[in-house]
Amino acid sequence: MTEDRIVVRRNAEEHRFEIREGGELAGYAVYREEEGRTVFTHTIVLPAFGGRGLGTRLAKAALDAVVEDGGPIVPRCPFIASYLVEHPEYAAHVEQPGATAS
Repeated sequence: MTEDRIVVRRNAEEHRFEIREGGELAGYAVYREEEGRTVFTHTIVLPAFGGRGLGTRLAKAALDAVVEDGGPIVPRCPFIASYLVEHPEYAAHVEQPGATAS
C-alpha cells in the first residue's frame, strides 16, 4: 500500500467521506448536517480493503475536515465514537448525541 495511492475526500453529494486506494472506493463514513453539526451515522471499509488501517485513516481525515470547518461532531456511528475515545484531542469538538445546539 503506497501512501500516494490513498486519498480521502468529502463527497458532499453523497453525504460521505470516501477513502480510495488507487482510485478504487475502499470505504466511506456517512454523515448528515444538522443545525451546524456534523452527525456521523455509519462507517464502512469494504472487505477487500480490511485490516490495513484504512478505517482509522478515514476517521482521522473526516474528523479533521469537520474540525477545520468549525462545526461540532456528533458521533452516532460506533466506529467514529470509538475513534474519538482513543483520540481525546478531538474532545473539544464533540457534541454527544441528544445534546442540542445552542
